[in-house]
Amino acid sequence: MRILVVEDESSLNELITKRLKLERYFVDSCFDGEEALSFLDCAEYDAVILDVMIPRIDGIGVLKEMRAKGNKTPVLLLTAKDSIEDRVKGLDSGADDYMTKPFSFEELLARIRVMLRHASGAVSNVFTVGDLTMDCDTREVTRGNTKLNLTAKEFAVLEYLVRNKGIVLSREKIAHHIWNYDYEGSSNVIDVYIRYLRKKVDENFTEPLIHTIRGVGYVVRSSEDER
Repeated sequence: MRILVVEDESSLNELITKRLKLERYFVDSCFDGEEALSFLDCAEYDAVILDVMIPRIDGIGVLKEMRAKGNKTPVLLLTAKDSIEDRVKGLDSGADDYMTKPFSFEELLARIRVMLRHASGAVSNVFTVGDLTMDCDTREVTRGNTKLNLTAKEFAVLEYLVRNKGIVLSREKIAHHIWNYDYEGSSNVIDVYIRYLRKKVDENFTEPLIHTIRGVGYVVRSSEDER
């Protein structure tokens, strides 16, 4: 899952970014509202952590512009202000959640998980495709009774496919979603990770779950889901 952190206090920005990366999120970070809107125009994110008091364009302004453009990415606002009026203003502007500083990182991580779950329309962060089960909180993947050991990038690619099961995703869309903003590699790297995943997810099982749509991209689906 890919998250954008917008925080002008460099030490806090770095701390949040490092902690999210330790949790195996893919993270971009920036320090002002104009940068944030540029990042949002150029990449697809699963969530945004957005400080209210940032320079150039404040967090509320960024949020309003996002929503005006039809960008529904979940947003968690961070602020030093804790009045009811400030919270209402943020939520009415389109925020999904609101935290005041200082905050607990454990609570921040929990709120991110809830936002991602709500955004997907799921009641939990456990997803299934046929006999494949993927727990995005514990990062455990099983197929039937077999536990699959995936690298961080393999997990990220599979998670994106599973969260969008039945939807064909292009190589470029997958690459832009998984890799950071400054990634300049070829989208062919996705073919490499799909090959790795097929060996672990499909090779020793009767029904393949990862399908190539020639000239378009990849899709995860099972015969059970199509009934």
